Amino acid sequence: MTDINKKFPKDFIWGAATASYQIEGAYNEDGRGESIWDRFSHTPGKTLDGDTGDVACNHYHLWRDDIKLMKGLGLQAYRFSIAWPRILPSGTGSINEAGIDFYSKLVDELLEVGIKPYATLYHWDLPQALQDKGGWPARMVVDAFVEYTDVITRALGDRIKDWITLNEPWVSAFVGYQDGRHAPGHTSQDEAILASHHLLLSHGRSVPVIRNNVKDANVGITLNLTPKVPASPSIADKKAAIWEDGYVNRWFLDPISSRGYPEDMVKSYNKDMSFVQQGDMDEIEVPIDFLGVNYYTRNIARSQVVPEKENLPQTVFREGEITEMDWEVYPQSLYDLLGRLRFEYNFPSIYITENGAAFPDEVNGDGEVHDPSRVSYIQTHLESVNKAIQIGVPVHGYFVWSLLDNFEWGFGYSKRFGIVHVDYKTQKRTLKSSAKWYQNKIQENV
Repeated sequence: MTDINKKFPKDFIWGAATASYQIEGAYNEDGRGESIWDRFSHTPGKTLDGDTGDVACNHYHLWRDDIKLMKGLGLQAYRFSIAWPRILPSGTGSINEAGIDFYSKLVDELLEVGIKPYATLYHWDLPQALQDKGGWPARMVVDAFVEYTDVITRALGDRIKDWITLNEPWVSAFVGYQDGRHAPGHTSQDEAILASHHLLLSHGRSVPVIRNNVKDANVGITLNLTPKVPASPSIADKKAAIWEDGYVNRWFLDPISSRGYPEDMVKSYNKDMSFVQQGDMDEIEVPIDFLGVNYYTRNIARSQVVPEKENLPQTVFREGEITEMDWEVYPQSLYDLLGRLRFEYNFPSIYITENGAAFPDEVNGDGEVHDPSRVSYIQTHLESVNKAIQIGVPVHGYFVWSLLDNFEWGFGYSKRFGIVHVDYKTQKRTLKSSAKWYQNKIQENV
């Protein structure tokens, strides 16, 4: 029996995560180019209330204050993403030195206060100039990404050792190019499948570039992984769960693990896969040092092929608290997922690169923000992480999502994931109860 109160290993990394477009603001300052999210959010009807990331948390100007917050919380690490359009405004070619200077100063200050930087190269803000040439469905973007990787790792690789190539390529490909809910807002499955391949290929080709430019580099990729559970014991629901697992999880896990694209999904999509050129899969399966895992909830899979009246009665239902995102709080599935990644895929190291929840937080009359549901969410998921470590899963760090309330993509500013409350009118930061709880948890374990 595992001891859920057992302390974490001494070398376990305690951090928090953000993303460039969600917090930086300054969307048109100091030479930054337009991103697909600038174009998308400025298009009427694409985001809730027409919200944009134009200002967001104004982190571009308030980063020193935000680092003081991190230091006060006792964070050992900070995962942030670099805005590609700040570095190469046109996606390739001319380098914007002001953009490099911003991240260089940020990294220097983090290191000065003892916080380890973990940099994500791509968190969804593709330069619009590259989208105008076809975006991720166009193979030329792979070369552009490698160029961008080379530029920024040459500039910062002397100080940043921990690099994540992509954040959630499934979302970039399928939510952006098939579902239309994210930038660039397209609705083509063909485009989504092409995008997924070029995202993976850009990852595979950039890893050796990072290793070449960064001494002692620690390189990985972050995937959003969602366990799929059959809604009943029926064959139809089991098949639905297997399909959904292939769609979201295996389509990315398998290629980076030397298994190629899942045969059942290739057959299901029934697409011409001739875009996979000779040598592509060898590049995609380049060895990585760690897998980043973004986990929020599980999904219960109910067959849409078999009519409800012909299926078995549903026996598995949502049972945990439901967050503002309409996601079930189910920490057991994080434990199950981590076991799968260790014993089925054998990744050498794992970081929880995002984990958190949105709740309707408000500042009370005393100027405080009490968020007991978020405290419980983080606590129970950390217990699952600890249990996984005790059975031999090599989880080496945890980054809560998110440090700050921020621009939540299509939901605008209506969803608050932060452990620090942001008043978007005044930009005042207020520690929530969850931030204070996390601060104490870190102190207990370091």
